[in-house]
Amino acid sequence: MKRLTIVVVIVMMLGESNMVTTCASNKTSDEAALPRAKIIPHHETRHGQSVTDHYYWLRNRGDDDVIAYLKAENAYTQRVMQHTQSLQDKLFKEMKSRIKETDLSVPVTFGPFQYYSRTEEGKQYRIHCRKTDTPGATEQILLDENELARGLDYFRLGNKAISPNHRLLAFSVDTNGSETYTLRIKDLSTGAILPDAIANTYYGLAWGNDNATIFYTTLDDAKRPDKVHRHTLGTPQTSDQVVYHDSDERFHVGIRKSRSQRYIFIDANSQITSEVSFLDANRLSDNAKVISPRRDGVEYSAVHHGNHFYMVTNDKAINFKIVRTPIDRPSVEHWTDVIPHDPAVRILRASAFQNHLVIQERRRGLRGLRIHNFKSQQEHEVSFPEPVYTVYGSDNPEFDSTTFRYAYTSLTTPRSIFDYDMNKRTSTLRKRHEVLGGYDPTQYVSQRLFAYAKDGTRIPISLVHKKGLKKDGTNPTLLYGYGSYGMSMDPRFDANRISLLDRGFVYAIAHIRGGGDLGRPWYQDGKFLKKKNTFTDFIAAAEHLIHEQYTSPDHLAMMGGSAGGLLMGAVTNMRPDLFSVVIAKVPFVDVVNTMYDATIPLTVIEYEEWGNPTKKEYYDYMMSYSPYDNVTVKAYPNMLITAGLNDPRVQYWEPAKWTAKLRALKTNDNRLLLKTNMGAGHSGRSGRYERLHTVAFDYAFLLDTLGIKD
Repeated sequence: MKRLTIVVVIVMMLGESNMVTTCASNKTSDEAALPRAKIIPHHETRHGQSVTDHYYWLRNRGDDDVIAYLKAENAYTQRVMQHTQSLQDKLFKEMKSRIKETDLSVPVTFGPFQYYSRTEEGKQYRIHCRKTDTPGATEQILLDENELARGLDYFRLGNKAISPNHRLLAFSVDTNGSETYTLRIKDLSTGAILPDAIANTYYGLAWGNDNATIFYTTLDDAKRPDKVHRHTLGTPQTSDQVVYHDSDERFHVGIRKSRSQRYIFIDANSQITSEVSFLDANRLSDNAKVISPRRDGVEYSAVHHGNHFYMVTNDKAINFKIVRTPIDRPSVEHWTDVIPHDPAVRILRASAFQNHLVIQERRRGLRGLRIHNFKSQQEHEVSFPEPVYTVYGSDNPEFDSTTFRYAYTSLTTPRSIFDYDMNKRTSTLRKRHEVLGGYDPTQYVSQRLFAYAKDGTRIPISLVHKKGLKKDGTNPTLLYGYGSYGMSMDPRFDANRISLLDRGFVYAIAHIRGGGDLGRPWYQDGKFLKKKNTFTDFIAAAEHLIHEQYTSPDHLAMMGGSAGGLLMGAVTNMRPDLFSVVIAKVPFVDVVNTMYDATIPLTVIEYEEWGNPTKKEYYDYMMSYSPYDNVTVKAYPNMLITAGLNDPRVQYWEPAKWTAKLRALKTNDNRLLLKTNMGAGHSGRSGRYERLHTVAFDYAFLLDTLGIKD
């Protein structure tokens, strides 16, 4: 569809802007209705320079014009995509047909009960249940999310914790996508919801061993979890005592209980520094004690076993090690190495059981499990059958257990739950998630390739496609990336992806620097003043797929969300010729303006990821790649951009401003669509069927734009 092309040339001269607007002639009525954001120059001075933002006004969510603009963009998106409705319906139906709609999770033993959740056909949300471990036991429904969500446009269950005596359930709910939760308590003997209603809570929850006290976190004005409170059942929230407050704006505060049920840990974490405090779960009036005071750049986390805390730390160990310290003398001078540092192995976390320590780690870019026996001091690794896979710990609430439950998946293997006997060293498959419709993993090929960055660094690419694919440069390809916060984009199965693979797609993940795929140095080489490595690595991955004849620029699409949306924006500015389609989900694209405003939620916390732009060195570097600030007059690929009005992580105005500027400056008639969810946040819609509709929309945009006839 041909669309109105608007070119706005902005010339900065003596602090003023002169704008020349050229409009294409022969507009259709549809093109004339294309949304255009008004221009209201907003001026600031940064590092002695005048800076103008023409779409700053979009930050005011209380302005009727802002809501009207977002709705106009949504209406335009719906109009442009209307002809794909039958395709969207088809995609939704085929993805839904692969789901076993009425299903049951693997029961988890905890105390006298088997806890599990189930789904029912036609219902959006899960039902949480338990039974006693006796033949013929009657099911007890703990929470039916469908009932809790009745009448709501959005619903998400947050925390969920059983009291030590298994008689009470604490749970929290978010009803608008803002990730601000209300905490409630349910009496499981009567089914009644207690009067206690605790507002403004976040993730993290722990019961005291008296079964009458709960600890929770709350948010400050910047949406940062900064306090831990102690609540006694039956008392008002106003009487709750603050047991911990972190005034350092760089730190997130969380709370959890040890698997041994003996201690409550308070975790204060910035992006590069940690501090852990602990409370005895039997002595709830005591003050929290710090294990080791924070030291800039030193991270550690703690688990409990016997008379010691075991900690994963990067203290003099860039890829982390495991140390042990006495509980009565926990400070750093008493730390003793248990698993020494290995520069080739990134230790991710440790889980303590009565007789074993389970170490989750990463070797050669792949996750693994190592078992340490406390009594024999021997160790062994768990083996896995595929060359490219993902494995991670599942639900393991029991401390006195010799079984470790883990989840295993790959690009071709559905999520599978195994119980590993740590003494016998054997894995037992408990459940492989069913993919209905005759899915046959042998009909697909998964492999790992390597591209080369400009500095010679090898960039891993995980790849999957249908068997028999011809490498002739004509295959539609979707390249996914993230590359921030040290997070790894491990290869996992997605049944929805079959809808692409069966239509001839190649699906690829670029394991770029800035992520944690190859250890901590991999992360450090893609942040701060090395952030551009993330973007050039992704470009190298795309060029490699083209060079190897998997695809070509006309058939190549890319997708990323949040910080991965920053990746989409930066790469689009740098190499718009390399991709035909861009899907940017809730993209963090207004980097400099956001990072320059400490009042925006989460900004100060982010200084240790991107840098502080009040320092000119970081400001200049951010300005050189910030997607919003680097939109220029040029031809851009077809783009689908999404936002959430209630998003606390990436404010809706970032994708909105980016779209407005792109629409003003792009020189071609490629599609540019903004889709804002007006009733949700960072994660989009909440119900499982609603999420499928979102995927169907994205895939329809991708297929239709690439000209793939269905």
